[in-house]
Amino acid sequence: MGRLDGKVAVITGATSGIGLRTAEVFVAEGAKIVIAGRRIAEGEALASRLGAACVFRQTDVTVEDQMQALIALSVEKFGRIDCLFNNAGGPAQTGGIEGLEVERFDAAMATLVRSVMLGMKHAAPHMKKQGSGSIINNGSIAGRLAGYSSSVVYGAAKAAVIHLTKCVAMELGESNVRVNSISPGAIATGIFGKALGLSTEAAEKTPAVMRDVYKTAQPIPRAGIPDDIAYAAVFLASDESSFINGHDLVIDGAMTSGRNWSQQQQGLATLRNAFDQGA
Repeated sequence: MGRLDGKVAVITGATSGIGLRTAEVFVAEGAKIVIAGRRIAEGEALASRLGAACVFRQTDVTVEDQMQALIALSVEKFGRIDCLFNNAGGPAQTGGIEGLEVERFDAAMATLVRSVMLGMKHAAPHMKKQGSGSIINNGSIAGRLAGYSSSVVYGAAKAAVIHLTKCVAMELGESNVRVNSISPGAIATGIFGKALGLSTEAAEKTPAVMRDVYKTAQPIPRAGIPDDIAYAAVFLASDESSFINGHDLVIDGAMTSGRNWSQQQQGLATLRNAFDQGA
């Protein structure tokens, strides 16, 4: 038996990275899924590969009518919606506060925050009617602590997602609908390349580079990979997590837990050496 047998899920941002891998894992675990993305060719190819359990709909997650139609498609095609994974996102403008452009700020907030609100708004009535459901929003460690993103806008947006998750969890929990977020650390996907201005095609060739760059950024001696988030989403979508609500699940290999042990020991050795020289 799959962990998601009988479940129906909607996954946004499913044409690459975390969303794509989550779609694959959800189907493997027995779910039927509706996937969304902006790129038609990639979305249709994934749906074809995953078979009858997967339907693709091109969606701009910042547009309310399109998000409403996406949620409705799940109910029309499969009869219900048990899980919504608000995963779609993207980079935001880098640089300091003085150089931020209002239009780019607003666009990032629409992609990263408004989309999450819209997904929850239109999934909630169906889930409340069913008396069950699990909404999972993609946060970030950058939304928990400053300095973990190249973009102050991205960090602020993800902080909004995490708190919005908790606020809505308090409301929908009373209808047995759970709302949680996942905050990834350094996951090797194309988003870092996109943040630095690479094209989508070029950025999606960079995960191998990211795995090397971030292999020592946290105590676990490797970068995160999409599987790490996908399997956490399986847990939150499944009945195994039926008493978890309003929680932000951090998956960062302990990056944000404190100073790495080896670095701390190196600092101690440097200090000891300075004392010896001073003596």
